[in-house]
Amino acid sequence: MPRTTTLECPGCPPLRALTFDSLGLIKVIESRGERGTPQVVERWGDPVSSKCVLAASFDDRKKDPLLAVARKNREVEVVNPLNGEIHVVFSNVGEDGVKPEDDAISGLHLFRRERSSGSCTLLTCTSKGNASMRSIGVDKSTADSASISVTKTWKVCGSGNVLCSKVDGSENYAVFGGKGVEVNLWDLENSTKIWTAKPPPKNSLGIFTPSWFTCTTFLSNDDHRKFLAGTNSHQVHLYDISAQRRPVLSFDFRETAIKAITEDQDGHTIYTGNGSGDLASFDMRTGKLLGCFIGKCSGSIRSIARHPELPVIASCGLDSYLRLWDIKTRQLLSAMKVETPMYAEMMLWGICFKNQSCQCKIACGAVISFDVWVMEVFLKQHLTNVVFDSNFVDKEVAATAQNANEIQTTEVQTEDEMGTLPVKRKKASKEKREKKKKSEESKETIVLKSKKKSRKHKREICDDS
Repeated sequence: MPRTTTLECPGCPPLRALTFDSLGLIKVIESRGERGTPQVVERWGDPVSSKCVLAASFDDRKKDPLLAVARKNREVEVVNPLNGEIHVVFSNVGEDGVKPEDDAISGLHLFRRERSSGSCTLLTCTSKGNASMRSIGVDKSTADSASISVTKTWKVCGSGNVLCSKVDGSENYAVFGGKGVEVNLWDLENSTKIWTAKPPPKNSLGIFTPSWFTCTTFLSNDDHRKFLAGTNSHQVHLYDISAQRRPVLSFDFRETAIKAITEDQDGHTIYTGNGSGDLASFDMRTGKLLGCFIGKCSGSIRSIARHPELPVIASCGLDSYLRLWDIKTRQLLSAMKVETPMYAEMMLWGICFKNQSCQCKIACGAVISFDVWVMEVFLKQHLTNVVFDSNFVDKEVAATAQNANEIQTTEVQTEDEMGTLPVKRKKASKEKREKKKKSEESKETIVLKSKKKSRKHKREICDDS
């Protein structure tokens, strides 16, 4: 039996991710180099349980990026994602006198379209269904001098609790859903409801079970008519508002509630995570399972993020781990080397670790080292959200690539300038020329001698006759 695990590891490509946890901390994880290992490079904020991050929205443009964070105490912050500097802080508490824990923020979106460098627009929605849009003037010098104006307010639902919301790629429509709240689609420009799902029918016993939606997303950024919703009864529903009010496709995934769902860029693949730590991908054209991601998570998955350029997704949850997965192989990335007792490895391989029946030649309990291929970053707190920074560029990799390009261009230029040089013929040495002359002379003498012999032979024949 082998004593070391041998698995090929592609390594983690250069990337940057931001995580948010239950104590209100924002941690920046970066992986540098072609096959680097992600590490926590920065940590912003103080650990306070009342500042737990409930929702986050990221506008990762190259110039003037912004990050919006909604906390448990109903405070919303607009942060610079490059250095953690807070631009704007405002409270979402209304005039109704409801406590923050009774009406927490369940949805947040930072609009990316038509955003100037000095302003932004935020959409917030609370669990009681109070939605509002705010126009914020961001002042980089001080956070107190920012101008905040409420442009629109409306009520998403009359009863129940809103638990999830999502804005489409065009940022003109938003879908809301929750416990006792059917998924419904809103036109944000006019603040009007344009579609509502039909409640599920009664079961065979005549019992009606109200809907309980936990997460939602659009199937494609280009089409707002198709969206997905995960339920507390471990089901995934696909809705098409142009077809019917009931789901056009529905399937079960394991036996625990669906807690996170996100879409792929191809327009038909989705990634789902449930409360028992299972992560899988599905093809929504047929509803078939493409495969489960290798590596069991030990806690509920609360957020899944798809990298916009690299074939990588990130997942995080209540087990306090950030995991990075390869989409093609559905395996964890990168590697970490650890040391473990010999008996632990024998238990891993199913070998008895008693001295009497041990088949190994060394004593049990000896410490050996072997490679365990994982891509897990332990972040100590329960994680609630994760986002990718798509404009992150590793300076070392970029510099090496630039140097390689410069070398190639210089080589091409030198070849073009020099052109094709004439090929010089090598002069034969004197010895070779003398040998050639001697060989030619010897051939001539042999030919002459043969001719003379033939002439003599003919003369002798004539004389005899």
